[in-house]
Amino acid sequence: MKVNLVGQQVPAFQLDTDTGEVFDSTSLNGTWRVIFFYSRHNSPTCKRGCLTFKQQHDLFESAGCSIVGIGPGTIEEQASFKKALGDLPFPLLADPGREVGEKFNVPMHLGQFPAKSSFLVSPDNTIRYVYDWLFRPRRHVAKILAEISTVQGE
Repeated sequence: MKVNLVGQQVPAFQLDTDTGEVFDSTSLNGTWRVIFFYSRHNSPTCKRGCLTFKQQHDLFESAGCSIVGIGPGTIEEQASFKKALGDLPFPLLADPGREVGEKFNVPMHLGQFPAKSSFLVSPDNTIRYVYDWLFRPRRHVAKILAEISTVQGE
């Protein structure tokens, strides 16, 4: 059973980035951020999701919101995927054992494919919005941008 994390504190984690550095999630404490999980390199939906975040990156930045992508596989696979997408303006992190995906309760579809999920996190480290985007990556990014406007206006 999937637990809804809205209103809960975001789990802290450390993962390797596509550049081989270690990313510590606590480095973003005190800021708005989107942490999104994608399921497979080079799948059409995952490509569109990453590219849509890339296309809307300026809007996220103007809202003071960072973007972090997390996917399966090695840092080399993350780097290759990022390069194939034309160098994304945000890091891709490697979660080969799905430890972080499990902390975020990202489900598995058909028992073998991790879901594609995004989490909007506020500066006080509270998860404010969760969106699972199985087949609608463009709509998902638009919904997150709309939610940022809503929650920042509270």
